[in-house]
Amino acid sequence: MFRGQEGSSAGGFETTAPVEVGKEYEVSIEDIAREGDGIARVEGFVIFVPDTKVGDSAKIEIDKVMRRFAIGHKI
Repeated sequence: MFRGQEGSSAGGFETTAPVEVGKEYEVSIEDIAREGDGIARVEGFVIFVPDTKVGDSAKIEIDKVMRRFAIGHKI
């Protein structure tokens, strides 16, 4: 399977993340990942945010968007 082929993707669907790299979002940290990063969600989509703890409200910027999650940082 090649990326250039129309209508095909490795996971059977195209990424439709509700967040974009470089954009800012107001989030609440709902959980902590095994590695210690805070976990926030935007429209159910998981975002890992280092240097946060459960209950924090934070303004974040998205650094990287993957198929199933994103990584951001506090601003």
